[in-house]
Amino acid sequence: MKGGKIFIIIGIMIVCILGPGSAMAEIKPGSYSVTPMIGGYIFDGDQNLKDKPAYGLGVGYNVDSHWAAEAVFNYIDTESKDDASDVNTYLYRLNGLYHFSPYGKWMPYLAAGLGGISLDRDQGDSNSHFLFNYGGGVKYFLTETLALMADVRHVVSFNDTNNNLLYSIGLTYYFGGEKEKEIISVAEEKMISVVDSDGDGVADDVDRCPDTPRYVVVDAQGCPRDSDGDGVPDDLDQCPRTPKGATVNEVGCWVCKGLEFDFDKWEIKPHYYPILDEAVGCMKQHPTITVEIQGHTDSIGTPEYNKVLSEKRANEVMQYFIGKGIPSERVTANGYGLTEPIADNATPEGRSMNRRVQLRPIYE
Repeated sequence: MKGGKIFIIIGIMIVCILGPGSAMAEIKPGSYSVTPMIGGYIFDGDQNLKDKPAYGLGVGYNVDSHWAAEAVFNYIDTESKDDASDVNTYLYRLNGLYHFSPYGKWMPYLAAGLGGISLDRDQGDSNSHFLFNYGGGVKYFLTETLALMADVRHVVSFNDTNNNLLYSIGLTYYFGGEKEKEIISVAEEKMISVVDSDGDGVADDVDRCPDTPRYVVVDAQGCPRDSDGDGVPDDLDQCPRTPKGATVNEVGCWVCKGLEFDFDKWEIKPHYYPILDEAVGCMKQHPTITVEIQGHTDSIGTPEYNKVLSEKRANEVMQYFIGKGIPSERVTANGYGLTEPIADNATPEGRSMNRRVQLRPIYE
């Protein structure tokens, strides 16, 4: 008998899920619900009472889109199996519900709570006992405010520990509250204002360099950081912390701009002295800086020969600096030969640019 009724319960729940006229909906935080219901109540065999229809009414409050509290009253008009006397049964329950989905067409939930059960007998003693109930169900929304409900509860009364089963279907009406989707929409609007397309941590609406490569460190305006202020971003700067005001090349290294050497020569031409004097003045303004003077060549000749030639060029500039009052311990000279070109050695112009000296600041 009980097995057949369980199949009926499952069938009712399937009808609720597959029924027509469904609508996308949500449980609004702060909303209220009213649920008239009808179902069946199966008594423990020891109670010797007939299983009968159960009628009920639930009133609920939704704390948020997942959690709700519900007070439920059920009435069962049953009778004794012994003498067929009427026994009016009343259930009073206060339950907590957890809905798994905040919105959608259907919303499964779990529920549990405490309450009481009263058995009012026409013949014999009437009695009341505390009860605990737990179970679950599903709600299937027909409109945004109206949902079919199917529910199954295990009801345990605390007198002789009777185990009863209550199953119900109902129609839940929701009213009041605030739409969760409206809240989400406001949040999405706020997110639009902080979209960061290039992923540099600076929102698009204030990003002055919106196409910064990923992982490049940027400043507050979203542009690649230039710590030494030489105009070359840190991620490209091969000579960081160049003195402010110093002339640098495209990789951020301090260059004696215009200081070029004739082919296979290392002597400094007199008309380049003002360029070197500018670098000397910069070093005197920054007395904590030491400088590596780097000599370079074009690609004509062997690597070994060009290494020596670049060292001669670097030493020539170093001696000029020392002669202008820069302490010798603040300057070193190194030759890099043809290993670090800055222009195309295939053209005369490119080779001329590669025959150069550049300065790299060294900070202790």
